[in-house]
Amino acid sequence: MRLFYCRAMKEYRIGTRFDLLCETYMKNILLLASFCVLFAFQSNAQSQTLPSVQVKNLDGQPLDFVTVADSGKITVVSFWATWCAPCIKELEAIHEHYADWQKKYNLKLVAVSIDDARNSKKVKPKVLGYGWEYDIILDENSDLARAMNVNNPPMTFIVDRSGKVVWSHQGYTPGAEEELEKQIAMISSGGQQK
Repeated sequence: MRLFYCRAMKEYRIGTRFDLLCETYMKNILLLASFCVLFAFQSNAQSQTLPSVQVKNLDGQPLDFVTVADSGKITVVSFWATWCAPCIKELEAIHEHYADWQKKYNLKLVAVSIDDARNSKKVKPKVLGYGWEYDIILDENSDLARAMNVNNPPMTFIVDRSGKVVWSHQGYTPGAEEELEKQIAMISSGGQQK
């Protein structure tokens, strides 16, 4: 109701002080809503285990996703798509560090393509073109994405050695791989993630 009142009063141009009050009020509401969503998602991710969902490997062979995390190994799960530029940038940035991370932290990365059946034919050429050595999974019906609450790629999860999802992050900005490594290092040393 107050939001409608603010907009209605703004149209009559009552004054700049009232406009500033309405603007501040709306910013505070958006900020509060963002924190609520972030908190809800982080607490959900930290109690989650990998779902048992049928997906395909890069060769089109069916498998149960719950089997991709190796016991005793940290697994990074990255949801991506061939049409998603930030996804490609994220996987390329991780690729630069991947060999070191495998040795240093005993981890593996599983890149889950959410391309539909029509576009999934583009996945293998793209993966081969970039030279990615990740395990590639095809989630053509987005069943896995729905089970893990992935709305938009890129979305990255860290699964600890016991198979629990302990960290998640949505989106990509240059340098995000450094934060990912900090989280991996903390989990690898037995510390709590942030």
